[in-house]
Amino acid sequence: MASVVTNGCGAGSNSSTGSTQNGNNPPSNVQTITVNGGPDSNFVDGAFTNVTVCVPGSTTSCQTISGILVDTGSSGLRILSSALTISLPQQANSSGSPIAECAVFADGITWGPVETADVKMASEAASSMPIQVIGSPNFSNIPANCTAQGVPMDDLANLGANGLLGVGQAIQDCGSACTTSGQGMYFACPSSGCTDTPESLALQVQNPVAAFATDNNGVIIELPAVSGGEASVSGSLIFGIGTESNNGLGGATVFGTDPFGDFSTTYKTTAYLSFLDSGSNGIYFLDSTTTGIPLCAGNLNFLYCPASAQNISVENNAEAGTNGASAPASFPVGNGLTLVSTSDDAINGLAGPFPGLIDFGLPFFFGRNVFTAFDGKSTPAGTGPYTAY
Repeated sequence: MASVVTNGCGAGSNSSTGSTQNGNNPPSNVQTITVNGGPDSNFVDGAFTNVTVCVPGSTTSCQTISGILVDTGSSGLRILSSALTISLPQQANSSGSPIAECAVFADGITWGPVETADVKMASEAASSMPIQVIGSPNFSNIPANCTAQGVPMDDLANLGANGLLGVGQAIQDCGSACTTSGQGMYFACPSSGCTDTPESLALQVQNPVAAFATDNNGVIIELPAVSGGEASVSGSLIFGIGTESNNGLGGATVFGTDPFGDFSTTYKTTAYLSFLDSGSNGIYFLDSTTTGIPLCAGNLNFLYCPASAQNISVENNAEAGTNGASAPASFPVGNGLTLVSTSDDAINGLAGPFPGLIDFGLPFFFGRNVFTAFDGKSTPAGTGPYTAY
């Protein structure tokens, strides 16, 4: 859902983390994020940041890349080949065949080689991380079982960002399933063509924040409240939960999730699988199009267009078998046609249908401090995974 509007694809915080900014010198675990039009100036409700990548072990062969979309709905750093100007080491299997990946998202796939980089944000760093380089010209022949899973998002026009920073609950982007089979995600690519291949946990593309030396148990996204639309807003991506004076949970409600961040939400007496996903630019949930919220017409029929703004109430519940937390939440749904017809890039109220699931996209983050605790990592509220706000 990352670029759903581009492609024709709040409440106050319960937390008390304190100030995350200090004039021009933010704390060492704080990375600035900005909701704006992105590097192609056509993105709505995308939170972008800068990421520095280096050849492993080098302090001089480095590049800082702007326009990276912050995504709590995935794990791993992915950078467009067109945005990358330094050469990084190519990952290969024991036979010397280059490894590539097909990562699947709701609105398409990213295809490209797995390469290795030191990753730096704020004053934090992760060494020798596997990352995906999207759209590499040396890997132009995409396997059929990859394209069968979605449309390639291999350039700026299709991705809407220079890359994706996946900071979801999962440590690896596939996990144990890919250690015995590539699952249509990992491929060995000798000159004869690419074939599905297993990939060990250590070599999979993975959440770089979880590999930091400190502040590595989760992240917080802090964004100001937005009423209707604004041209842009700035906030913070904070590393760690309960590890520094600026990242405590305060009064946030903690919802236990599965390793990929899923919990449960009840809407109109029906329970849905749900997740908090900063990489989605709207809140996507199913409401009857005959007796409930009407859809927009034409090529915006993936958005809701009520005659007047609606306030939707739901009940969020922890994943079964976790901590049993339950709490109400609400969010606005505005007229999608009216909202996107402005020049604003930070819009509260964008929503649309998503059968069977509830995707709490970036508008849900406005005015909230949203915590993402990583799978297996210890925090003051217990071991992750969980989400909290």
